[in-house]
Amino acid sequence: MAVQHSLQLQSTRQHIIEHLQRAGRSSVRELAALLGLTSTGIRQHLTVLERDGLVTASEERGHVGRPTFVYSLTDRAEDLFPRNYDLLAISLMEEVRDTQGNEQLQQLLHRVAARMAAHYSRRVEGKPIPERVEETARIMIEQGCMVETRRSDHEFFIDEYTCPYPKVAQHDRAVCVLHVDLIRTLTGADTRLTSSLMRGERACTYRIRPVDSPSTAKGN
Repeated sequence: MAVQHSLQLQSTRQHIIEHLQRAGRSSVRELAALLGLTSTGIRQHLTVLERDGLVTASEERGHVGRPTFVYSLTDRAEDLFPRNYDLLAISLMEEVRDTQGNEQLQQLLHRVAARMAAHYSRRVEGKPIPERVEETARIMIEQGCMVETRRSDHEFFIDEYTCPYPKVAQHDRAVCVLHVDLIRTLTGADTRLTSSLMRGERACTYRIRPVDSPSTAKGN
């Protein structure tokens, strides 16, 4: 019975989210009438959704009486709905390659990586490489990746256990160029992909070396 009750709660919150997505906003009274629940019950669900950062409340004042709270979805709730970003990215890459060639696709990905890195430039500029590596790892985590950093002598490593573009990379590994370029720009160092999830290895590992290190100068 406890499992059924839990599933019912999840279903009710899902209905609330779907209604707010369609209607844009709604009051407790409107939600209660729609779902056949008491106002108290609706408020309990809304409290959980607010706690999870999925809905937000605002006051709406009428001509008479006390103000009414109306609820709407937050930007975070938008992530609950399906997106076809993967298909869009794959289609765009195929179109560029078919119409302009592989070299133009590579150049485009380099420019996109530079544009992405520019959003984070203030967080890494002027810092020594160890700090830039750690800040780059934090940026990757913010983007939804699971990463760890480690150091060996003058080399640094970022192990990325989750691919940020898994479906796109499975279809076209050219997108990996973009991610390597992004990390190279953020760290300000020579960056190489030494292992890859797409090759069945346990992580995408980025080896990072200062550009003036002896091993880099030798081309290793």
